[in-house]
Amino acid sequence: MLAIINKYQEELNLATAHEHKVADEYARVYTEKEARGRVIDSFHQEATMWMEQFALTLNGSQELPRLLAKAKAKAMADAYSAPEEIHGLLNYCQHMIDLMAHIIRNR
Repeated sequence: MLAIINKYQEELNLATAHEHKVADEYARVYTEKEARGRVIDSFHQEATMWMEQFALTLNGSQELPRLLAKAKAKAMADAYSAPEEIHGLLNYCQHMIDLMAHIIRNR
C-alpha cells in the first residue's frame, strides 16, 4: 500500500512540476506578446502621425509642388557631381524662387 501511495505522490510531484513549467512558459510567452504589441502600437502611432502630416501637407499647402521640386533638385545635385559654378547657379535660382514665393504670399 505504501508503494502505491509513493507512486501516486511521485506522479503528483511530476505533474506539479510540469504545471509550474507550463505556467512559467505561459508567463514568458505572454510577456513577449505584450512587448511585441507595444512595439506594433508604437509603429502604428508613428505611421499615423506621418500619414496625418502628409495629409495636412496635401490639403493645406500650395507649396507641395515647390517642396517636391526642391527635394528633387537637391537629390539630383547630390547624385551628380557638378562644377561649383552650377551649384552656385542652382542655389541662386532656388533663392530667387523662394524670394518670389515670399513676395507673392505677402501681397
